[in-house]
Amino acid sequence: MKAITQDWLNYAKADLRNCEHIIKDDFLTNIVAFHSQQTVEKCFKAIIEENGIKLKRIHNLVKLYGIIENNINFKVDEYLLDLLDRVYTSSRYPGDTGLLPDGKPELEEAKEMYEFAKVIYDNTIQMFADTEKKE
Repeated sequence: MKAITQDWLNYAKADLRNCEHIIKDDFLTNIVAFHSQQTVEKCFKAIIEENGIKLKRIHNLVKLYGIIENNINFKVDEYLLDLLDRVYTSSRYPGDTGLLPDGKPELEEAKEMYEFAKVIYDNTIQMFADTEKKE
């Protein structure tokens, strides 16, 4: 595995752990959403780096998934990708941009986003481990 790939995965792990520490705090659901989005984005960018794909600087998960879809061996829920994209900006800044239709994510929504991010992270780690076993 390339060093830059491992760096992306380390940063994804840090975002995931941040979620784990705050997941029960109803006041911080927007922060859980943000770090969940960041976990998925960094996993996708690790895959992009490992495959030597050149990429402009983007944060949109749906677009990133479209780039890596043929390079992964696991399924991704595109509805949840879109949901995380919609809360990305609003989770960090006030205003209407990126808000869910009903505003800040509810606790259950934040938990769903975290669980999704964890699945993406675990699947990405497993995919790289399987690749290394084959080599």
